[in-house]
Amino acid sequence: MRRILAALLLCAAALTTGQPAHAATGPHPDSPPIMGADVSSLAKSEALGGVYRYENGRRGDALAILGSAGLNYVRLKVWVNPADGYNTKTQVLAVAKRAKARGMGLLVDFHYSDSWADPGKQNKPAAWADLPFEELKQAVAAHTRDVLGALKAQGTPADMVQIGNELNGGLLWPDGRWDNWPNLAALLNAGHDAAKEVSSSTKVVLHLADGADNDLYRWWFDTAAAHGVRYDVIGLSYYSYWHGTLEAFRANLHDVAARYAKPVVVVETAHPFTTADDDGWENIVTSAEPYPGYPATPEGQAAMMRQVIEAVRSVPGGRGLGVFYWEATWTGVPGNGWDPADPSSGNGWENQALFGFDDRLLPTVRTFTRS
Repeated sequence: MRRILAALLLCAAALTTGQPAHAATGPHPDSPPIMGADVSSLAKSEALGGVYRYENGRRGDALAILGSAGLNYVRLKVWVNPADGYNTKTQVLAVAKRAKARGMGLLVDFHYSDSWADPGKQNKPAAWADLPFEELKQAVAAHTRDVLGALKAQGTPADMVQIGNELNGGLLWPDGRWDNWPNLAALLNAGHDAAKEVSSSTKVVLHLADGADNDLYRWWFDTAAAHGVRYDVIGLSYYSYWHGTLEAFRANLHDVAARYAKPVVVVETAHPFTTADDDGWENIVTSAEPYPGYPATPEGQAAMMRQVIEAVRSVPGGRGLGVFYWEATWTGVPGNGWDPADPSSGNGWENQALFGFDDRLLPTVRTFTRS
């Protein structure tokens, strides 16, 4: 039913945008079921004048463009009280409504922070900084229920939810740091239980970075199991220029899916399509060949995505759920930088978006439907 609805909506969009309705409306039949993109930057980009175009140059809605190219899921991060007011419940609700209207699935990524949470930092929201631990657990549960409950109330429930982002070292430091697993487990379970309270069908994802590091994943998920952590899906970040070889990544996917009898999903991956800069802020990845044999070109970007998708597809037992590209719509729009507290910051990532410097959709998206 979802694909039928998506096809009808795409036909309607074609009538209003002048775009042909011949593009795929979902992944290739041999692809994993989820072919997604993180579009957390979209709301702010659009507010600041960001433009998105089909490959032929015609301007359109970014979600319509991605959907017409075969992507069938979006990922949206949530911050608690960011300085710029973006990536909050307000934007998540608005973008979720647009995505669901196009038949797309929704993954909500809770950072439990006012800004970025990742292996190097898991800072508490300012409003939670001095809470005793029991109240901190209650805050996690209340925030999770609030966002997910609002999504459900507007008829766009989350299909999947991340309780934390890149949890290698835990979350909400210092209380939930990696060296205090009883607290870490309690916080994760508070988020899990709140999500299930809103909707028992929503799948809970626990997400680590360093997707080729099998020792990390065995240590983390073995310890999580020993502390009774509840979850449904293992999420991974895999950036080939940081996280190890494709061979090690594939081996880790296979191992953790079998070892923990859980499905796996790559919630973050990317590759540059150029070494050039579009916003005057130095790019994070500048190498002409970030991974051997995969240059920083549109062709290199597409080729790397084929490898990542194939690795997920190869997971036995249908446990390879799919791939999310990060961060598809984060183009070089002035003001839409990495630091929510600094409007002058650039993003350093526009050379890895799925839209080129001319705002046109890159051919990489064909990988998601023809892999």
